[in-house]
Amino acid sequence: MVDVTRQQALELWRNAVVASVKGDTPDLSQRQMAVMLTVYMSAPPHTVRGLADLLGISKPAVTRALDRLGSFGLVKRKVDENDRRSVLIQRTVKGSVFLSDFAGVVMDGAKAVDSE
Repeated sequence: MVDVTRQQALELWRNAVVASVKGDTPDLSQRQMAVMLTVYMSAPPHTVRGLADLLGISKPAVTRALDRLGSFGLVKRKVDENDRRSVLIQRTVKGSVFLSDFAGVVMDGAKAVDSE
């Protein structure tokens, strides 16, 4: 684990958010990013109900976040073949690239904070 001060942690987060806003990528809300990271960093399958439970937010809030992420092509929905009433949330190549690029932004920010 990296040992950073609270100020350095905030500076790291600020650097990543500012770089993201300046970039040519979708500008995601905190909730959208939380949903996105949960879909990509925790084991599937993912459903609206499961994401709502994991994140401690309402199903409508998850649905709105997924609608926005889907409009950017960062996630997609697919009917569960085993239970046609259920919809699975799936990763996309575009979403994987987005998060890989964002990780690079965070790493660059960490280098800047570390050199201070």
